[in-house]
Amino acid sequence: MLNKYARAFFTRVLTPFAAMLLRLGVSPDAVTLVGTGGVMAGALVFYPMGEFFWGTLVITLFVFSDLVDGNMARQLGRSSRWGAFLDSTLDRVADAAVFGGIALWYAGRGDDLVLCAVTLFCLASGQVVSYTKARGESIGLPVNVNGLVERAERLVITLVLAGFSGFERTFGVPWIGVLLPVALWVVAAGSAVTLGQRVVTVRREAAEAETQAGANGGNGGDGGNGANGANGSAAGDHSSNGSAGNHGTDHGTRRGKEHAEEQGRTV
Repeated sequence: MLNKYARAFFTRVLTPFAAMLLRLGVSPDAVTLVGTGGVMAGALVFYPMGEFFWGTLVITLFVFSDLVDGNMARQLGRSSRWGAFLDSTLDRVADAAVFGGIALWYAGRGDDLVLCAVTLFCLASGQVVSYTKARGESIGLPVNVNGLVERAERLVITLVLAGFSGFERTFGVPWIGVLLPVALWVVAAGSAVTLGQRVVTVRREAAEAETQAGANGGNGGDGGNGANGANGSAAGDHSSNGSAGNHGTDHGTRRGKEHAEEQGRTV
């Protein structure tokens, strides 16, 4: 949902920065790797200590690399399958680091096993949501659905509310720490809905594809049977004609012999 509008906006904003990196000789793959490393550092260093404001600030500085590297590749005119694969793979690593860091906080000094479990569900469901679309497309289905909560929504909801919840520890703002649990429950519920939407869509598209394939196969079989029947009928007619011809030849031969015998007796 956010991908449609936010990505277009930030692409325009970050285009000059991407062009500057290209002039400096930086490759898109290098930006992807550095961006993922920065997100992992911000999430796994600050979040387990409960420093959600500073952790979110560091993550935000690096998370836009996902837009910069693609922009650079387009400017170079050399978008590649390898680049797409690397970008998608490291996106999953970065997402796991964000939710893994939060889970470590709740499993440790945060001391809340319920929220730890919810965070782990957010991590797992986010990975599976991405997998369902990729797997459906790999078996030839269009998977024409985005879903309620995609990666952009998961990150925006989690990072924004995690950053604000950090105001309680960093700046002493009371009660604002409740925003992070709210974010986790919203992302968990939205991811579950999105997963259901994609599974239902893949099931429907698979059934439609199989029905279409069966219909095409049935039409082909009927055509083949009709052709075979016509060939068989033609062969039967040819055989009948041949039998009639042979019968006529045998009859003529017998008549010739009788005629010769009659002439012999006359002589």
